[in-house]
Amino acid sequence: MNDLDTFSALLAPEGQSLLAELRDHDPADELAAATRLRRDHPAPLVSAALGQARLRQRAVAKFGADARLMYFTPNGVEQSTRATVAAHRAARLAALGVRTLADLCCGIGGDAIALARAGIRVLAVDRDPLACAAVRANAEALGLAELIEVRCADVTEVDTAGYDAVFVDPARRSKARGGRIFDPEAYAPPLSWAVEAARKAPVAALKIAPGVPHDALPEDAETEWISDGGDVKEAVVWFGTAVDGAPGPTPGGRRATLLPAGDSLLGAGLPDPAPGPVGDWLYEPDGAVIRAHLVADVARQIGGRLIDPTIAYLTADRLVGTPYATAYAITDVLPFHVKKLKALLREREVGIAVIKKRGSAVEPEELRKKLKLGGGRKSCTIFLTRVAGAPSMLLGHPAADAP
Repeated sequence: MNDLDTFSALLAPEGQSLLAELRDHDPADELAAATRLRRDHPAPLVSAALGQARLRQRAVAKFGADARLMYFTPNGVEQSTRATVAAHRAARLAALGVRTLADLCCGIGGDAIALARAGIRVLAVDRDPLACAAVRANAEALGLAELIEVRCADVTEVDTAGYDAVFVDPARRSKARGGRIFDPEAYAPPLSWAVEAARKAPVAALKIAPGVPHDALPEDAETEWISDGGDVKEAVVWFGTAVDGAPGPTPGGRRATLLPAGDSLLGAGLPDPAPGPVGDWLYEPDGAVIRAHLVADVARQIGGRLIDPTIAYLTADRLVGTPYATAYAITDVLPFHVKKLKALLREREVGIAVIKKRGSAVEPEELRKKLKLGGGRKSCTIFLTRVAGAPSMLLGHPAADAP
């Protein structure tokens, strides 16, 4: 039985019964469950159901409660878009006036689901028959089958004329290359092909790795870096214009969007701020801000400066609220010295230390072992970094904990 046959068997009544029985399955009991279920069901079907139960449990982090109803492939769980990010992108496409869209390299359909829920009719295309089967099953399971058409084909051969928009999510992992692909031209399909396909559509969005070099980005498009809960998830290259007066993508623009709140900062093309002495407050910009090269825009918001020309920490003399950076009250700015730090923390009865680093060769966990913190209840945030080129340690605490 091949993978597609096994997947089809999961959709049949016997497979559905097994999946229902495994809905709250404990992975620690897998061997006992397999032995018990194989008494009444074919071994390949039991293995497939157990595998799907594991994938659903892994997928909860991305899809929430929907994961209990959805169908996944191992690659699909790994590469699919987090539901919150997909919903943000779908909402932006809907605001641009998109009503029909070709989703190229759709995988197991995470983006297609979000697009359909935003009221957009989707043509979901992938060359992997198993992925296509998963999209169909997911659309049916979530009540979206009328809005999602699935086509198993090579995306480079699909005619997207007549659709309001194109969304391309090229594969960025390769077994042959040993994991993640960092060269955009090694994507499948290559970024250059995706860009040309995008330029033919009224509106287009291309999902790419957040670490993409800025010089690889097309200047006639806006690039948006998206973080969710402080973790940078992806970058999206946007082409086209809006309808009905809604603001469209800004050609050449660089944007940082922070979920779940949805705060979005479009860069103004500012030069890097000048460095200066560490003030009373240190600001740690969100990763999306750093990836988008918008640290200067945040510095202007807070009236801040860099602590070092090469380090993405900002400092200011007064506290100014911004969603794009986390603020810390700084109590000490010292040259890096482990013994002095250990003595200072002992003197202050610090038992809990959050250690952050940027521009330092010191590993936080190695430092933590050397500090041998006691059982005190006081906490401290330690920044291992450079100030004006010198290895330094800054001590403080989050602004929310400031008196």
